[in-house]
Amino acid sequence: MNNKTWQRIKKYTELQGTSGQEFMVRQQFKQDLAPLVDDIKSEGLGGIFGVKHHDNPKAPRVMFAAHLDEVGFIVTQILPSGALQVTPIGGWNPTVVSSQRFTLFTRSGAYPIVSSSVSPHLLRGNANQSGVPTIDNILFDAGFMDNKEADAFGVRVGDFIVPKVETVMTANQKRVMSKAWDNRFGVVTVLEALETLKNEVTPNTLIMGADVQEEVGLRGAHGAVNLMKPDIFFAIDSSAADDTRSAQGTQGVLDQGTLIRVFDPSVIMPVRLKEFLLDIASDYHIPYQYFVSKGGTDAAAAQSELTGIPSVALGVASRYIHTHQTVWSIKDFEAAKALVVAIAQQLDASTLKTIMEG
Repeated sequence: MNNKTWQRIKKYTELQGTSGQEFMVRQQFKQDLAPLVDDIKSEGLGGIFGVKHHDNPKAPRVMFAAHLDEVGFIVTQILPSGALQVTPIGGWNPTVVSSQRFTLFTRSGAYPIVSSSVSPHLLRGNANQSGVPTIDNILFDAGFMDNKEADAFGVRVGDFIVPKVETVMTANQKRVMSKAWDNRFGVVTVLEALETLKNEVTPNTLIMGADVQEEVGLRGAHGAVNLMKPDIFFAIDSSAADDTRSAQGTQGVLDQGTLIRVFDPSVIMPVRLKEFLLDIASDYHIPYQYFVSKGGTDAAAAQSELTGIPSVALGVASRYIHTHQTVWSIKDFEAAKALVVAIAQQLDASTLKTIMEG
């Protein structure tokens, strides 16, 4: 990995933007996207897409979509003590929330804040000390003296709370620890692929960008697809790895290549699309692994829009997603990027017809 790519990864994973509050990520993404495309389009919720036009207006419209948002929390109540009650934005395992650093974003400014926990000293003699906490009984503490001081600092119900983490490389220089690789992976991959393709003419009109509010129900993809009207759709996303105990019999193994998601509860990959992807991976010597997921991606939202769009999710497996600390593989990231570039280079009108008609 070159230094430019590494700095881009650090920048985007350290940026903070949960669902509904993606504006900082979006602003930076738009700035980086503009020099790489012919045109930029935005949809009403905030999704943003760059377009590389083909001379033939009938060329296939090929769309790749990441998502800008990450998981976080939103303030639902300011308690008399000055502590904050919250509700999660996106899926959280309650056991990983306590005693973590976050940033509280208000209209008046951004403030450091931590999630509460119970000291072991206060658990002595408590029969429930091994109980699993729930989000409802985890408070957030910005150090305010009381609710009046919180109000004076501009804290309001509806303010966002987002993880605060530094991105670092592991000692062996083969993996990375960061927050928000779900899905700043996709954002970085879009920019890296467009840079590779900057001076190339693809056999399609290429649409590459990022949706919003994926983590709260795939909301942004609907508007984005109706705006961009693609013929085929690829979600670029990070999925949960399950390989820390054993790589045997598991799916989503670090360092085994990009994921080809053949099935999840909301999308079955079209047969001819799967064959096309496997041929591309073979021809370009791109390492890949099959993936069957229990969760969905923006491909689910895209496939049912317009008159029906062949859709699939591509990506990488990452350990401990939806936490402060995700561990992911540089090798897998590079394989995913290579697959996206190759698809863009090869997906022409004839291939699209084969995928759609068999």
